Amino acid sequence: MKNILVATDFSNNAYAALFYATQLLASKPCNFYILNAFTENTLFGEKDTRAFAGKNLSVALKAKSEEKLKQTFHKINLDNDNGQHEFQTLSVKGNLTPVMQRAIEKYDIDLVVMGTKGNTGAKEIFIGSNTMKVTHAINQCPILAVPKEIDYKTPKEIAFFTDFKKGCAKKTIAPLLFIASLFSSAIRVAHIEEEHSLEKEQESHRKLLELSLTGFEHSFHSVQDAIDKAKVINDFLEENQVELFSMVQRKRSLFELWYVNLSSKTLVFIVRFHFSFFLSRNDNCHRNKRSVNLHL
Repeated sequence: MKNILVATDFSNNAYAALFYATQLLASKPCNFYILNAFTENTLFGEKDTRAFAGKNLSVALKAKSEEKLKQTFHKINLDNDNGQHEFQTLSVKGNLTPVMQRAIEKYDIDLVVMGTKGNTGAKEIFIGSNTMKVTHAINQCPILAVPKEIDYKTPKEIAFFTDFKKGCAKKTIAPLLFIASLFSSAIRVAHIEEEHSLEKEQESHRKLLELSLTGFEHSFHSVQDAIDKAKVINDFLEENQVELFSMVQRKRSLFELWYVNLSSKTLVFIVRFHFSFFLSRNDNCHRNKRSVNLHL
C-alpha cells in the first residue's frame, strides 16, 4: 500500500494534480492524504480576512478548510472510481513546508504531490520559488509537481538528466524504476556535455547507472552544452516526445536552473537524493466512503 500526500489550496490546478496522481497510480493500492495547510493570511477565495469578521479567525479558517476538504473528498471519489484507492483529509494550521514535513513522517508518506500553480490569494502558493522551497526542504520522499491542469497521459518515454557525478545507484533511482515498471516505459538517459570527455569517476557512475537499468528499455544521449540549459532540456523533451522528465536534485543542481523556466507542459517528479521527475505533454460503481479529518 502506497501512502500519497497531496497538497491542495483548492485551486483547479491543485485538484488536477490530485486527479493526475490517482491516474498515474491507478494500478496500485494507495492511501491518499489530501492536505490543506492554512495561515491567518489564507483567504480561501475571499477578497480579504474581513469576510470572517465577528468570528475567531483561526476557528473560522479551520472550519472553512475542513469544509473545502470535504468537497474535494467527495469530488475525487466521484471522479476516481478505483476500489484500490482510499482518501483521507488533513486540515492543519501552519506554513506549507513544515506542515508537509511533519505529515510525511507521521503518515509514512511514499510520495508527495503538488501543483506548480495555485490560488494567488494564498500567502504560500504553488509557483516557482515556493515549489522550489518545498523541493529543497523535503528529503524524505519523492515529489510529483504537476503543471497547470495537465491532462493525463501514460508516460511511455521517460528522460533522466544526469551529470554522472552522483545519484546513479539503483537505490537512488528506485522511484524512476518504479514508475517505468508500471508502464513498461523506456528510459532515455541524457547528459549535458560541459566537458569534452567524462572524468574517471563520471565514467564509473555511467557504468553503474547502465547496470542499474538492466531489464528496462533504455538509451544514453549526449546533449551539447549551452548557456540556456532550460532550452536544451526542453528541446530534448520535445524532440524525443518525452512524457516524464527526471533528475537527481542536489543543492544548486541543474534542476534549479531549469525549473525557473519550467515549461507549462512539463510534469515534475522529484526525489531526494534528490530525485526529480517532470511529466511532459507534447500534445494536447461508486463506493460509499467516509471523509476523515486527521490532525498532525
